[in-house]
Amino acid sequence: MTIQEAKKYVIEKIKASSASPELDADVLLQALLNKDKTFVLLNRGFELAAEQKARLDEWTAARATGLPVAYITGKKEFYGLDFFVDKSTLIPKADTEILVARAVEVISERVWLNPNSILTVCDMCSGSGCVAISVVRALLDDERIPLERLPKFTLADISAAALELSQKNARALLSPQELERVKFVRSNLFDAIPLSYDAIISNPPYVPRDQARELLSDGRGEPLLALDGDINEAGDYSGTNDGLAVFRRLALEAQAHLNRGGDFLCETGEYNADAAADFLRSNGFKDVGIDLDLEGQKRVVRGCV
Repeated sequence: MTIQEAKKYVIEKIKASSASPELDADVLLQALLNKDKTFVLLNRGFELAAEQKARLDEWTAARATGLPVAYITGKKEFYGLDFFVDKSTLIPKADTEILVARAVEVISERVWLNPNSILTVCDMCSGSGCVAISVVRALLDDERIPLERLPKFTLADISAAALELSQKNARALLSPQELERVKFVRSNLFDAIPLSYDAIISNPPYVPRDQARELLSDGRGEPLLALDGDINEAGDYSGTNDGLAVFRRLALEAQAHLNRGGDFLCETGEYNADAAADFLRSNGFKDVGIDLDLEGQKRVVRGCV
């Protein structure tokens, strides 16, 4: 089977379950061959080995069930970096890149305004680590911020499996010296974290309870724990269905764990961003604002203390 034949085969098998069968086929073939898209495009007559054909059959069958390509290949590009992913965490989404961009802007400014101190940042509900690690890499790419000025980062999550994955990503994307600025803590929000921070960033569960369950009905396999925003501190149903039960607890705990003037930046849904911003204002946060994602939807709520 050639690359061209393989692509047609995959598209035919997954077109009923995928909104982007051609793109999915290309990504699967690139991962299968460990080649870039240019190779796949220019070598359509390249013959797959028998073991590669067998693996492609397995991957195609998995994609036909609704399982996302990223879970099949084990990787996902986010903010220009390749992250390991598995079913313990959400797959990084392009919408979340606005959280990274805003965090880089806010933290960079704080670094420049505080030349005599090392800032501290917490990424709460860190999942795969894509947000914090992308922020770290972006800060290091700014030639005005040398390694010795890089803030200290805490990545926190309630899931041990998620923290294991985030550590794997950190080891892959950061040098040993850069890793010294990063630590990982298993915690139910701030229960196990006594420290205060100059900035807290978060992409917490924020999908309304009913909508979260509906989303997972397509076989995507993402963890409900990372989606359902209507659970209480014990992990039980909060009695709400607006996706903000976790956010409300997070915002109040973040307020108590921010240094004076510290920033809180949190991803929300377009359907509850206004309510989240109102909650921040009514609980004493200052300079509350909302940032739009690439599609013009309300996505990141922010404020300071």
